Amino acid sequence: MTATATPPTASSRQSPSSGTFSPPRRSTPRWWPDASGLGAGVSLLIVTALWVGNGGVQQIIGGGSDAVSAAGRLTGLWASDLLLLQVLLMARVPLVERAFGQDRLARWHRWTGFTSCWLMITHIVLITLGYAGAARANAFGELWDMIWSYPGMLLATAGTVALIMVVVTSIRAARRKLRYESWHLLHLYAYLGVGLALPHQLWTGTDFIGSPVATAYWWTLYAVSAGAVLVYRIGLPAWRNWRHRLVVSHVKPEGPGLTSVYLTGRALASLPVRAGQFFQWRFLDGPGWSRSHPYSLSATPNGQVLRITVKDLGDGSARVASLRPGTKALIEGPYGKLTGETYTGGPVVLLACGIGVTPLLSLLGELPYRPGEATLVYRARNEAEVAFRAELDWFAAHRGVRIVYLLGPRAARPSWLPAQFADHGDADVLRQIAPRIADSHVYVCGPEAWTGAARTAAAAAGVKPERSHTELFSW
Repeated sequence: MTATATPPTASSRQSPSSGTFSPPRRSTPRWWPDASGLGAGVSLLIVTALWVGNGGVQQIIGGGSDAVSAAGRLTGLWASDLLLLQVLLMARVPLVERAFGQDRLARWHRWTGFTSCWLMITHIVLITLGYAGAARANAFGELWDMIWSYPGMLLATAGTVALIMVVVTSIRAARRKLRYESWHLLHLYAYLGVGLALPHQLWTGTDFIGSPVATAYWWTLYAVSAGAVLVYRIGLPAWRNWRHRLVVSHVKPEGPGLTSVYLTGRALASLPVRAGQFFQWRFLDGPGWSRSHPYSLSATPNGQVLRITVKDLGDGSARVASLRPGTKALIEGPYGKLTGETYTGGPVVLLACGIGVTPLLSLLGELPYRPGEATLVYRARNEAEVAFRAELDWFAAHRGVRIVYLLGPRAARPSWLPAQFADHGDADVLRQIAPRIADSHVYVCGPEAWTGAARTAAAAAGVKPERSHTELFSW
């Protein structure tokens, strides 16, 4: 079941992590996640209070069509607030990224999107029924009249269609039928949908312009959301690309369908990236360059060279193998919290599956563990799929890392173990491999189902939640 690496024959072999570069030591305040969650909840309370102040409760108590319209206004306010929170969640604000991590933000973004969509649909239905009841008109005729007669409603209708399209294509069944590039392009229409809704809200929404407080709140929330997108999705990446000007140095095959790309640039020592993080990459090598892909660093950044390793998954990643030296690269990031920010020493266990070994390999070069404290468990289907063996041998020989290979087909049941060990308990095997697992920091990276099984096993083995670190890249 286990195999520990042996030293390489060439004594002069250097780790790809060698160098004098010191990683940025920005620590995320511990109170920030709680404060962010509290702020989101407070924002919903504020819009509810504004609705109450504009007579919402009295209209509900009064009943009739006014009550239906009041309920429609409230659901519209909640939908708008959640839509803007969605924008902030994925605006790539560095402090938010470091506090929660991309995978958690993406999950919250997704479920917030579904919730806001249903609230928006409920808003449309209730407002239409309420107005139709007050005018004693047909509901469909009233909806048609609102779209064509009310200021900003044509734009709002177009925005609603765009948002519904984004939500529908975000359903798992629909996403499986789309290439990542197509899904990502469609997803950008969410910004258009939010923007097209603004005139309708400001021209006809009494809860938006009914009081100076309401007007100030909504303009501030829109301004903050738009500003975050402009600064962190456009401005900051543009500045970093201009400053660092990354180009491909060389490309190296690492195994079947696996390619490493080495990049150089200007002032890389000032790029605030840590081992375990990833960038969104665009290579200016021809048509399709505008579509970005998330790739982790596969070697510890040393201030001189960056390395990513890409598996050919057929979604645009295949072209990486044909990149030529000198090809320019554009980046967004760095992103992710699969870093050593909270690790100060002691036992550490890294669980990797397949291409998930890449960020953990970079972490091996940065984490300040002592000889004998680190264990890397590498899950692969067979020997041919094991990448970076020479580098892993180097870490075993020079830093005392214990390397454990788990090879074989996947188990029939949900498990992080290969089929031949499926009759063993997941947590029991983890304790056998790493007897100090309960006292360890655990870093996990791999496919979503495998990562979930590995995290469950680590928790069952006694690993505390704050010492369990993961990052998922599924979309």
